[in-house]
Amino acid sequence: MSDAPKRILIVDDEPAICDVLSIALRKDGFDVAAETDPCKALARFKVEPFDVVIQDIRMPEMDGIDLLREMKKSREDAIVIILTAYSTWDRAVEAMRLGAFDYIKKPFDTNHDIRAAVKRAIRIREESRVRSKSFDEMLQRIGHLTGASPAVRTVRDLIRRAAPTDSTVLITGESGVGKELVARAIHHGSPRGDKPFVAVNCGALTETLLESELFGHARGSFTGAVTEKIGLAEVAHAGSLFLDEISEMSPQLQVKVLRLLEEKEFKPVGSTQTRHADVRFVAATNKDLAVEVKENRFRKDLFYRLNVIPIAIPPLRDRQEDIALLAGAFLRKYSAEMRKEAKRFSAKAHEALKRCSWPGNVRELENCIQRAVALCEGEEIQDHDLFDTLRPSSDTKVVGRREALTEDGIDLERTLEEIEKGYLLKALELSSGNYTKAAQLLRMSLRSFRYKLQKYELDKMP
Repeated sequence: MSDAPKRILIVDDEPAICDVLSIALRKDGFDVAAETDPCKALARFKVEPFDVVIQDIRMPEMDGIDLLREMKKSREDAIVIILTAYSTWDRAVEAMRLGAFDYIKKPFDTNHDIRAAVKRAIRIREESRVRSKSFDEMLQRIGHLTGASPAVRTVRDLIRRAAPTDSTVLITGESGVGKELVARAIHHGSPRGDKPFVAVNCGALTETLLESELFGHARGSFTGAVTEKIGLAEVAHAGSLFLDEISEMSPQLQVKVLRLLEEKEFKPVGSTQTRHADVRFVAATNKDLAVEVKENRFRKDLFYRLNVIPIAIPPLRDRQEDIALLAGAFLRKYSAEMRKEAKRFSAKAHEALKRCSWPGNVRELENCIQRAVALCEGEEIQDHDLFDTLRPSSDTKVVGRREALTEDGIDLERTLEEIEKGYLLKALELSSGNYTKAAQLLRMSLRSFRYKLQKYELDKMP
């Protein structure tokens, strides 16, 4: 690390803010330059080396978004911290999508907000070159992101650009596309990569248990709380908190998560003590949160703060050209793990792989190849090795009994119930009895899945 002081450029049309920030940062040993004219600031940025830029989002001479764009054109790796008021939140989100490192809300605390953000940014600059090579290698090793299709290349590029920042990321996509793997990749490539990555499935727990898991609880706060419990938000301090299936979180709990996101503070269940946790938020859902907001099932303010950098992972059916590459990668992986001789697919097996609609996405493909390797005898995977788990796109078979409609009519309600019950049983079979996985196969929330099981008394089955 160089002994020369790091250089900071402050751009704000209010001289008082420039002065306050300059004094605070010089106390930490930084070489600080300040400009109230963004045009002059841009000219200096193009010819002078600056490690970090702190700029306002709204300035009369030049819009902060335009200034950010020009700085990024000049130096793509520029680290820019945005100052924003609540009224300019949408602009701050746009800035993050354009590559800003972080945003700080006005009014701010120079000792906590500003100095901490600058120190974190400096650390990133020092570590970025070391991380970049290993991060690219790690991305290539993520099986779900194997492929050359434009869709998957876009996802990899977004991960690469989002990871070094501290921005909140919202990952969307169907079950089985690899949302948690993407979240882990973002964490690995971030400055927090050596700190905890804590994943929480919001659909797997009741509201009370989820709140206790996230925020902890005080002793005696409810029946059975015989000791104090530390919440996962606190466990993830300085690292990343991954909230999977966040669309299943209750509105009441969404309020508390919003406070943690905005203020980095929370209260354990049954406690009056405020605690702090500095975590990076990564959330995921297989639902359209914009629709959930419109239907009043998800808070608009939380959605906006989560959706700073959206990453939409395409379903496998939209990246057909990647199926052969993915299948080959999984074949090599499981052949090595199982010490099997399987080295290739037969022509019929290749055709079967291409015909399948893959409703379970890459997870289903991986499970299919794993099973095929286990059953294969010899060096070549045959189509019959894939048979039990492989379903062509044209297969419209319904699990359950289907009655033909005749002049005598049918009991539609009973018939539909039998079909629904059949799918529930099949999902339980495919998931080995795991309710969360079974619900994902049926594109249902865990709560709805449990309700259906109780309705048909399937929860009482051994």
